[in-house]
Amino acid sequence: MPAPGYLKRSQRENLLSELKNSNSPQLIQRILILLLMDDGKTYQEISDFLDCGYRTVAYWCVHGDPDNIESLHDQRENGNYRKATDEYIKLLMETIEKEPIELGYEFGRWSTARLATYLGEITGIDLSGEQVRRILLKKKYAYLWAKYTLEDKQDLTKRQAFKEKLEGYIEASKVEPKRLQIWFWDESGFSLRVIRRKNWGKKGKRKKVTGQRSRGRVNVMGGVRYSDKKRVCFFIERGNSNIFYEQLIQLNEFVKSEWIEQENQEIDFQALGPKILIILDNASYHKKKEILEKIEKNLPNIQLYFLPPYSPDYNLIELVWHSAKEYIAHRLFKSISDLQELLNKLLNQGELIIKWQRKIKNKGNIVIAG
Repeated sequence: MPAPGYLKRSQRENLLSELKNSNSPQLIQRILILLLMDDGKTYQEISDFLDCGYRTVAYWCVHGDPDNIESLHDQRENGNYRKATDEYIKLLMETIEKEPIELGYEFGRWSTARLATYLGEITGIDLSGEQVRRILLKKKYAYLWAKYTLEDKQDLTKRQAFKEKLEGYIEASKVEPKRLQIWFWDESGFSLRVIRRKNWGKKGKRKKVTGQRSRGRVNVMGGVRYSDKKRVCFFIERGNSNIFYEQLIQLNEFVKSEWIEQENQEIDFQALGPKILIILDNASYHKKKEILEKIEKNLPNIQLYFLPPYSPDYNLIELVWHSAKEYIAHRLFKSISDLQELLNKLLNQGELIIKWQRKIKNKGNIVIAG
């Protein structure tokens, strides 16, 4: 802290002149901080006297330049610094009632982060998604989930039998991890036009969301290993039995390469390598007779174990898709290649952080989540 009387006479007179002529409470406070410091007051004494924060006093004592009055101003005085104007709020209310496609975007719903990005480009006012959320809450908007459940279609007896058998496999894989690997398998699509049932709307009134999402779609097929949550995902043009078989070959090669790296011989993989138990749903091409025969003949290490009908909550990879879609839902993409590049980082390069114990909302409870 400078010693008392550190201000030159000319500096003090300049500050006193600005103090008399200024109408800005912020500027007056900062001038007084410098003058009181010149009188030998401590930061705490100045803070108590002016009824302002200690950090505020410390900041302006260091950064305030008595030779440059402009140094005592900041961007907030312009009235447009991270602050929503009436025009901004009006445009926000107009925008949220429009579908993103009307404004040239290929996603299906507005999030507060997307609204902040869009309105920032239009108005030049750079707010955060949280600030936009608070504005919407004040305007009586709420972020609602539509009702959706599969419980009426599920067979509880089959689900319980599946759960018990799967728990047995999981326990066996823990006892002999080198002999048994459990992989959860599925296919999913990621679109530039993300369709989410959760959307911003006026309280008491739910919006209808159309199902058009064919434009700009990336299809993914792959699995997640139960033991270490390793993901192996492939980008595909579309899902069918041949593509399914080709990806199983790649998964088999991946597991084989790991096994060889552990100083095993490739020729011994079929007899001594780990059995690969794949948990998957009942899609018709998963059960195609000729494909099952090819798997049995050419991929003997792989065994398929099918989920009970309408039971995606038992498939661990659903959390991967759910978390990835949740992540990309708040981002703007200019092209399909941008989306695929990000998905590759999230799904294959380990950049997606997943809370494995969480539940998949509206699809039943996660029972086997490890």
